[in-house]
Amino acid sequence: MQQLKLFAGNSNPALANAIAGVLGTELGEAEVSRFSDGEIRVEIRENVRGMDCFLLQSTCTPANRHIMEMLIMIDALRRASARRITAVIPYYGYARQDRKVAPRAPITSKLVADLMTAAGAMRVLCLDLHAGQIQGFFNIPVDNLYARPILLDKVKSELRDDVTIISPDAGGVERARAYAKRLDAPLAIIDKRRERANVSEVMHIIGDVDGRNCVIVDDLVDTAGTLTQGAKALVDAGANRVFAAITHPVLSGPAIKRLVESPLEKLITTDTIPLRDEAKECGKIDVVTTATLLGEAIRRINNEESVSSLFA
Repeated sequence: MQQLKLFAGNSNPALANAIAGVLGTELGEAEVSRFSDGEIRVEIRENVRGMDCFLLQSTCTPANRHIMEMLIMIDALRRASARRITAVIPYYGYARQDRKVAPRAPITSKLVADLMTAAGAMRVLCLDLHAGQIQGFFNIPVDNLYARPILLDKVKSELRDDVTIISPDAGGVERARAYAKRLDAPLAIIDKRRERANVSEVMHIIGDVDGRNCVIVDDLVDTAGTLTQGAKALVDAGANRVFAAITHPVLSGPAIKRLVESPLEKLITTDTIPLRDEAKECGKIDVVTTATLLGEAIRRINNEESVSSLFA
């Protein structure tokens, strides 16, 4: 076992401190600041030579700044002779741009992967990637954990009977089926047609939700258009109660207003992205922590133990 050092950028200090607590260590001493013109300045203020370094950084808003912080910190650790550098990315930004959807469109999630590898990352640990194939964009080992066990525990405590798991679109059926299997619950699908980015139109429900307690599951919620329209469609189809279990609370633009005005009873989510003040004041959002899951994965990687049992 190599000596472990955990560092963090400015994206999610609360989660970083919680993971440090799980590991029984303190965050590594590093200064991440900016020059007056906005350039990012990083200084690692302790010895990392020959050590196993983990850098925690969610690439949430402002995404470009947090990505640059991560790249510069990785470069600083590499130049300081760290033995291994693992990028711990609870929320991997640009993941939705994972394929060419139109002529001359970029594959930005591949570009971000290349940048991290070029900076000196030797391993990546992330949580609920938007698409599994993103793991193949890296030429280094990738461990993609799932928040499903954490979210399921909370769902079970809220809803015990007559539960139906809902996929918000056809592409999310595999994820929804995994939840339904573990709850021994039926599955339904929201059929929608997306006209343009961040705008969707719910068409109809595939499956029986009449009198059921419905849980919409997805990897992220951004402007909450899909989620709130889906909740309304479920209620219109006779659903009793509507919850959502979603890993990454991006919650940009009009998301909070839409949640407040929607028939959605509760959004169960995680702390991969820190909530803005408006979201914290919304009574419909319930956050569960990923610190224990990520901390245990870091411990196992440091000890060269299997991480696969955490993929359940």
